[in-house]
Amino acid sequence: MVAIAVTRTDLSLADLRVAAKRAPDGKHARRILAIAMVLDGYSREDAAQACGMDRQTLRDWVHRYNAAGLAGLADRPRSGRPASLTAAELTEVAGWVEQGANLATDGVVRFRRVDLRDRIATKFAVYLHERSVGKLLKQLGYRRLSVRPLHPQTDLAAQETFKKTLPSSRQRRWAAAPPASRSKSGSATKQGLASRER
Repeated sequence: MVAIAVTRTDLSLADLRVAAKRAPDGKHARRILAIAMVLDGYSREDAAQACGMDRQTLRDWVHRYNAAGLAGLADRPRSGRPASLTAAELTEVAGWVEQGANLATDGVVRFRRVDLRDRIATKFAVYLHERSVGKLLKQLGYRRLSVRPLHPQTDLAAQETFKKTLPSSRQRRWAAAPPASRSKSGSATKQGLASRER
């Protein structure tokens, strides 16, 4: 196999090393460094091995570098499945989550993934799995933890009044505990043991 020469000369060896430091990820940096090592006089096998690839892979990266420069060493965007919801629809779903559920219109006190799935299907005609809704929420920056839901008929003023009239936990504990009996033989535990032995 004939080694392909690096024909691009717009960047020097020092420029390539600086570009490797500024690379957005490790894979891109390794490819730049492999090209730099080839320009520095290392053998293709040594340069490839030092940068974690085989010679054929390095040859492919040299082709891409010669054709497109540093941009050719970056990963190309992968064609995957298109997103189910548009950016505007995602923003609307985030608004639903921020606003919370309404018992009168949604029929629930707080949203679950199933409830959001059904609302997304009704509003946007996009049918997602419950797990996909969870991934969507994670993508939007929401966590699974949630506060305890508040019942719509809750009377907060009555709760505060009850808390004020309720004795403190220390007062309740002292009122509930029977007074410890003092004995000449020692602690209450020893007295109990002595009575069992008789």
